[in-house]
Amino acid sequence: MMQKKKAVIGILAAAVVAAGICGGVCLNFDRIFPEKISSDFKVSYDGIKTGTIKAGASVHDPSILKADGKYYIYGSHMTEAFSDDLRNWTYYGNGYSKTNPIFDNLFDKAGHVFDYAGSKNSVIPTDDRHFHVWAPDVIYNKAQKKYFMYFCTSSTWNASNLCYATSDKPEGPFAWKGALIYSGFTQGTIEKTDVLKYVDKETAEDTYITKSNEYNFNEYPNAIDPTVFYDKAGGMWMVYGSWSGGIYLIQLDPETGEVIHPKADPANHVDAYFGKRLIGGKHKSIEGPYILYDPDSDYYYLYVSYGALSREGGYQIRVFRSKTVDGDYVDMNGKSPQLDTADHSAYGLKLSGNYFLPSLEKAYMATGHNSAMIDEDTGKKYICYHTRFDNGSENHEPRVKQYFLNAEGWPCVLPYATDGESISENGYDKKDVAGEYYVINQGTAIDKNIAQPVKLVLSARGKVYGDGVTGTWTMKKGTCDMTLTCKDKTYSGIFCKMKDEAGTDVMTFSAVGGNESVWGVMYK
Repeated sequence: MMQKKKAVIGILAAAVVAAGICGGVCLNFDRIFPEKISSDFKVSYDGIKTGTIKAGASVHDPSILKADGKYYIYGSHMTEAFSDDLRNWTYYGNGYSKTNPIFDNLFDKAGHVFDYAGSKNSVIPTDDRHFHVWAPDVIYNKAQKKYFMYFCTSSTWNASNLCYATSDKPEGPFAWKGALIYSGFTQGTIEKTDVLKYVDKETAEDTYITKSNEYNFNEYPNAIDPTVFYDKAGGMWMVYGSWSGGIYLIQLDPETGEVIHPKADPANHVDAYFGKRLIGGKHKSIEGPYILYDPDSDYYYLYVSYGALSREGGYQIRVFRSKTVDGDYVDMNGKSPQLDTADHSAYGLKLSGNYFLPSLEKAYMATGHNSAMIDEDTGKKYICYHTRFDNGSENHEPRVKQYFLNAEGWPCVLPYATDGESISENGYDKKDVAGEYYVINQGTAIDKNIAQPVKLVLSARGKVYGDGVTGTWTMKKGTCDMTLTCKDKTYSGIFCKMKDEAGTDVMTFSAVGGNESVWGVMYK
């Protein structure tokens, strides 16, 4: 026993001497006492600067596009904004008006654009005086060498139609070209108008016009929230849908941008008019689909939102993936919600919900209806969505975050809005990432609760501990890849140095496991 005490005293003495020689720089208490901490695990934000991003524009359901060196977002209610830095946005157009520069003839096509849905004069009229133009998505059509905008007009929670418009420039004006897909129609409503002439009756075989006077919204989609993308072979597709019968995929003609109706295949959930149902149904919360192919992983990623879009509605972002464009799209557990799914909260990797982190003045709430982009100039991957705040209102703003794929190819979203950060190509030293973190777990619930930070220590020897928490962590040498194991769950992700939203340099990690996302923030 005496020998051990002398040995410890000797080590300390040597360390003190070394500290004196090096001016205190050489002393490494984490090496001497690898379990030494400076916290009692009580979460305190003393000394941490707070700040709020002023986006400059409010764009709901933002769809992001990069063109001509600028970033554009397009949103519901005829809204568009542009940015140079993905943080500060300037309106180009906003609101239902004939003078809105986004469109050149939307209101001049009376009897066409809003024939079926979207106005008080539609076949299925709205319940107010406003035109309903929702959730646009813009893509550059390579064959036409034009920008194509896909959007919806909507009257009720299941009666809508998908339209498209074109422009020579990304900002517009977009000229309305026609309608593509209708939902909510019945035999009675179809007989009242000529709207049927826009439906390809030959291919669709009039299936839904003759079989019932009641629209089967539990199995067939609401024709809203369209997004369009190219597959890796150059094929063009549109994914769409909200609640009702779930999320549907249909092929487009890349030469014209118009729908190619498939041959019916009930065994594989393919409908001759609506296309293929991918996930969801039975009017469970799911909307805002967005598919992005990533050549780095050779996966197609299907993003959707769960919950109700209001501040306390539990709105959130989920993701599934597939090796083929038409599925099957599955989560980290190899599953997806289908018509017979009773509770869909366990399905899909939850990327973002309601949360609070250091530097934020108010918690972020209802983070959802996202788009995604791989920047063709930098190779950086971004996710763009709208968020509300814990401030008692339904005001919302766009946010853009950078994300990375973990070692298994799943998206890991950084904790804070992007501010030009880049991940280290050669990884980080252990001393740069070991320390005390504010950590939140997004969980898998669909509710109004806000994920609040707890304090965890990642020791230099690879141990994790906190208030009743123990575990381990690893970092792959020469990379930023990391794992965190706590309570028999392992999360795989990345470390990345960035700025919080008050501009303070922080070390962060983002990791996913079991359909949960875990974020950590460390202040040195």
